[in-house]
Amino acid sequence: MEALILIVIVAGIVLAAGFWFTQRSRRRQELKGRFGSEYDRTIETAGSRGEGEKELAEREKRVELLELKELEPRETQRFGDEWRNTQGRFVDNPAASIQEADSLVQEVMTARGYPITNFEQQAADISVDHPNVLSNYRAAHAIAEENAVEPASTEDLRQAMIHYRALFDELLVPAELAPSDAKR
Repeated sequence: MEALILIVIVAGIVLAAGFWFTQRSRRRQELKGRFGSEYDRTIETAGSRGEGEKELAEREKRVELLELKELEPRETQRFGDEWRNTQGRFVDNPAASIQEADSLVQEVMTARGYPITNFEQQAADISVDHPNVLSNYRAAHAIAEENAVEPASTEDLRQAMIHYRALFDELLVPAELAPSDAKR
């Protein structure tokens, strides 16, 4: 009788451990699928897989609490017009256009409901719904910061404009029409 009880207890422990590992593996795959390359970057900067995954889960919870909204067609048109104007001025003044592009991206983020705090928090918030263009945002921001210290080449500034455009386009598109990123 005692042997049977012991077998049942051990079997229960084995089943619970198997369930835990399966759930953990499933959650890991969900995070990798949702965050793409940002998953790997976060794991690397966090120092451990567990800490990185915890950070990504906290990002999801934070963004769920935000009151994000789609842009009205009128807003989309206005922002699109502003982007075309900014891009048109690039030829005459690339450095100023990059600053305008950064400001315009932040303005669109604000209109969508993303809080504008600091770059890292903005990037973390954007990573939840737009992970595929986050690397563009990081690259554009890095070029813009470097340009503020020492003038960047026109090619670097052109790349920054392309990177900003990728995020800008994603932010303008309604979530149900965005083909590449996670949808909430």
